[in-house]
Amino acid sequence: MRSSGILMHISSLPGPYGIGTMGKQAFAFVDFLKSAGQRYWQILPLTPTGYGDSPYQSCSTFAGNHYLIDLECLIEDGLLYTEELENIRWCEREEKADFGLLYNNRLKVLRLAYSRFRDTDAAFARFRAENDGWLPDFALFMALKDKNGGKPWYQWEDGLKFREPGAIAAAFVELAEDIQFYCFVQYLFFKQWNALHAYAKEQGIAIIGDVPIYVPLDSVEVWREPKYFQLEETLEPVAVAGCPPDAFTADGQLWGNPLYRWDILKEEGYGWWLRRLAAAGELYDVVRMDHFRGFESYWSVPYGDDTARNGHWVKGPGMDFINAVKAGLPGLRLIAEDLGYLTQEVLDLRDGSGFPGMKVLQFGFDPKEPSNYLPHTYTQNSVCYTGTHDNLTMRQWFDTAEEDALAFAKEYMRLSEEEGYVWGTIRTAFASVSDTVIVPMQDFLNLGGASRMNFPGTLSDSNWTWRANCAIMNQTLANRILALTRLYDRLGE
Repeated sequence: MRSSGILMHISSLPGPYGIGTMGKQAFAFVDFLKSAGQRYWQILPLTPTGYGDSPYQSCSTFAGNHYLIDLECLIEDGLLYTEELENIRWCEREEKADFGLLYNNRLKVLRLAYSRFRDTDAAFARFRAENDGWLPDFALFMALKDKNGGKPWYQWEDGLKFREPGAIAAAFVELAEDIQFYCFVQYLFFKQWNALHAYAKEQGIAIIGDVPIYVPLDSVEVWREPKYFQLEETLEPVAVAGCPPDAFTADGQLWGNPLYRWDILKEEGYGWWLRRLAAAGELYDVVRMDHFRGFESYWSVPYGDDTARNGHWVKGPGMDFINAVKAGLPGLRLIAEDLGYLTQEVLDLRDGSGFPGMKVLQFGFDPKEPSNYLPHTYTQNSVCYTGTHDNLTMRQWFDTAEEDALAFAKEYMRLSEEEGYVWGTIRTAFASVSDTVIVPMQDFLNLGGASRMNFPGTLSDSNWTWRANCAIMNQTLANRILALTRLYDRLGE
């Protein structure tokens, strides 16, 4: 069935208190999607943001990002008062999230809400029991980070670093109140998310969410179960993840995440991954598997290198892993993020999986060589994007493209100034044979480079910060999207 949707992370929603949240504006955006005839809302990972404020570098694969908890809902619940929030500086500009200010202020406010919360609440007790597989260790991890001044776990005292049973038991007793607080924060997050998700389902909107392939070294997962990662006995990485040098980055990309011990994961039936994907399947209706090519082969960089130049390809788990996922989680809907350096082996793995791959229209207009990102090469079992959160906005692309690429794009897509180049690109995506089309909100709003979500391989203070203006997400725009959706039979009716 042909359908379409919009890519915009929750943090990019408008509203007070410095960042988009799971409150009224999120519900309003679901209404906007419905009125525009869309069937999907694609978001970025909901896990806590980490290094560089990236949602792809999270300290937990199970926890929710407390920045996304809506404070107005807490006011309605009697846990906060409006006047307590009015004198706090949440951002410098409404159109940009300021993660420094959020880091300094958000948990303070949530601690105030916790001081008024009755932890005898039956729903809270039920939440803790239902999430006992990950919640206690996450809450302990966060409490220990506070106690250690934010230092990563591998810089803690040896008893805690190596998780000696006596040291862990003592920490649970000593930090019981802080642990309870972090459990409360997660309770708030999932209470609000579940309400938003349920509303989206009622309106016929499915959520597409990401699962990053790797986890950071400073994460609960590596601290809790180091046997699944390529670590020395000292718990220092042997090698780390990245991408090889290419036309865009002469040194490649050094991500720094520890690599998996796929041999051990396989021995245990990939249970660690199945638990992770099962949790994602609870959060989202469709899961996008980030860096899918890493399951075929991954770029291994010696730990301590300053660049990814000296890395080499290592075979991943391949179809054995994919078959385990399909057998263990038969109802899970997946999208393979099959971008990057693609070999025939990667393409065979994607096709063998049956998962739809991604087609990024923006990548198609190099007139010097043929491209499988041009719509006439697409298959139905694919998801077409004008661009992703890692790409230029389409308007930025047109502003900066080389003359021959621009001429090719205009000819291929029959673009005109009257229609608008960006809207002509969106039309081309909607007209493609891809079963699903996803367009970033920035492209529907015809926004330039200042609204780009992320520039990969950089620590720019503008990454992940873009926020929309509620005034421009109006019924006029919804009607224009609806007309295009109906024209190309993507209403999904």
